[in-house]
Order: sequence, then C-alpha cells, then structure tokens
Amino acid sequence: MELHNIPYKVSHRAVKYPRLEFKTGKLLIVLPLGSKPDILLDKYKHWIIKQFNFIKGCLESTKDKNLINRTEGEFRKLIYFLAKETSKELRVELNHIYFRKMRTKWASLSSAKNLTVNRLMKYLPEYLIRYVIFHELAHIIEKRHNEKFWEIISRKFKNYQKMEREMFIYWFLVSNYCKKRGNYS
Repeated sequence: MELHNIPYKVSHRAVKYPRLEFKTGKLLIVLPLGSKPDILLDKYKHWIIKQFNFIKGCLESTKDKNLINRTEGEFRKLIYFLAKETSKELRVELNHIYFRKMRTKWASLSSAKNLTVNRLMKYLPEYLIRYVIFHELAHIIEKRHNEKFWEIISRKFKNYQKMEREMFIYWFLVSNYCKKRGNYS
C-alpha cells in the first residue's frame, strides 16, 4: 500500500489508540486489532507528507557528512568532561553516567539524574555530542520539552532547531553505517 508514493507498513496490535511512527525513516501505522488505516491516513495525510519530505531531505544530507572515528576510551573521556562542564554551567548535579547501545535515541536522563548515553554517539562530531549532553542535563531543570526547556537550550544554542535536524541526519548516517557493518557497536 502507498500514500502519494510514500510506502508504509500496517501493524495490528493489542493497542487502544492508533498511531503513526517514522522512527526508522519509514512510516509504520500501528492500529488496534481489526482496524483499517484509511481514516487515519486521510486525517493525517498532510503531516505524513511533511514528515516524509523532512526525512527524505535528511537522508539526502547524509551524503555531505562524515562520521568521527573515536575509540571507546576517547569517547568516554569526552562524555565525562562535557558532563562535568555542563553540570557546572547549568548548576545541576548529575548522579551517574551509563553507556549502552540504544536503538531509538542518543541519550536519556532518568528521574534519579542518571545519564544514559548511546555508545553510537562516539561517531558524532564533538559539537553535536556537546549539544546532546546539554540537552539531557537541561532536563534536570525542566523535565518536558516545553517553552521553558527550549528557552534554556536557546541560551547556549541559538540555532537549536538546526542542531535537532543535524541529530536526525546523523541518526540515519550512523544507523546505515552500523547496518553495513552488521552490528550496532
């Protein structure tokens, strides 16, 4: 099935509400068992087209980017340094830093102030790693991605929308690199 030449996959699950996902760059329609996608596709057609075009542009932009080749040790040292520097700058305390493979995000912050960093971030340029660390530590001050949160981010990163797009571009670049290598290390 296609929507304006946009390929999509339908997944019927035991969910209460339908949803649309573009997590891997492809449209996935998650529907309650027995539901049909037609109404949802029609209702969100403009959003789907907008997201698809955004992703298509990001995929095109990967051709102009290069991955950084850091050792695990260099990467960890950089993360600890940036976390310490950012903690001071934001006047927040971080409990612990964990490193692991993550399939859907670059990093996350727990309510216990533990930072979990995706090991694949080691392939990113330092300015993007710096942005991710700042973004996550800003969640100690403001949990949600609301106006206050983005105001905190914009104090240091005036062009944070550009940074967010860059993160998306690198997500595709790193994912494709790992697929070619047959692993997610």
